[in-house]
Amino acid sequence: MQLDSLQTQHQFHVRQRIRMMVNQYEVRAVAADGTEGELLAFAQQKRLAFKEQVTIYTDDSKQQPLLGFKARQRLDLGATYDVTDHAGTPIGLFRKDFAQSLLRSTWHVEQAGLPQITGQERSMPVALLRRFVDSLSWLPYHFDFTAGGQPVFSVIKKWGLRDRYVVEVPHPQIDRRLVIAMAIGLDALQGR
Repeated sequence: MQLDSLQTQHQFHVRQRIRMMVNQYEVRAVAADGTEGELLAFAQQKRLAFKEQVTIYTDDSKQQPLLGFKARQRLDLGATYDVTDHAGTPIGLFRKDFAQSLLRSTWHVEQAGLPQITGQERSMPVALLRRFVDSLSWLPYHFDFTAGGQPVFSVIKKWGLRDRYVVEVPHPQIDRRLVIAMAIGLDALQGR
């Protein structure tokens, strides 16, 4: 998919594939009937890496990188992740706010030309249950990302055996590649 077409997307699906040694994710457009449509991107992350890095490709052949994100530090609870395009040009960054995330996961997203975007778990009760009752850690979580009180995007986890998300992007200027990186990052990095 061309970047111009990707930027027109206001909603897409992210689904994790079940694999033994890697995390894999499909990012799909939303079809007219609301189901998963055309493949927009495919991501792969090695598990148990000392320095997190995820490459996102145009499809599952993994021949053409679209973007990627990489931690600046090794094993840092509040690490910053730089998001770059296929040529290494910066798109933006995201980072976990470790202190605020003790009770309710909080992430900050930055893109040049936009105010800082903050994303937080929508439900405080669900956030607390997930943290303090181990048997309920499977509860779905939803994140709302805002800037200046205005919605930028949201990531809504769906019920199911596999991790599946619906991503809604009402803000016209946020780079969809940055949104895709953050959505995948939420699943790949949330438990760390």
